[in-house]
Amino acid sequence: MTYGYVYILRCADNSLYTGWCRNLEKRVILHNSGKGAKYTRAKGPCKLVYYEEISDMSEALKREISIKKLSKRKKEELVKSFKIN
Repeated sequence: MTYGYVYILRCADNSLYTGWCRNLEKRVILHNSGKGAKYTRAKGPCKLVYYEEISDMSEALKREISIKKLSKRKKEELVKSFKIN
C-alpha cells in the first residue's frame, strides 16, 4: 500500500525542488497554481521529473531529507535515471 510520494520538480529557472505528498497529481497542480511551497511560487511553472512511491510517512520524510542533502549533480543523475510513464 502506498502512503505517499517523494518527488522532484524542475522549476522554470532549471532549479530542482524536492517534496513529499499523499496525492502527487494534486500537489503538482497546487505548485503550478502558486499554492504549493513558497519556493515554487516565484519559480513556476514546474514539471514533475522524478517520484518514488513510499509506504509510510516516516520513510517518506527520511527519503525527502536524503534527497535534499544531495548535490545538484547527484539530483540530476537521479532525475536522468528516472522515466515517468
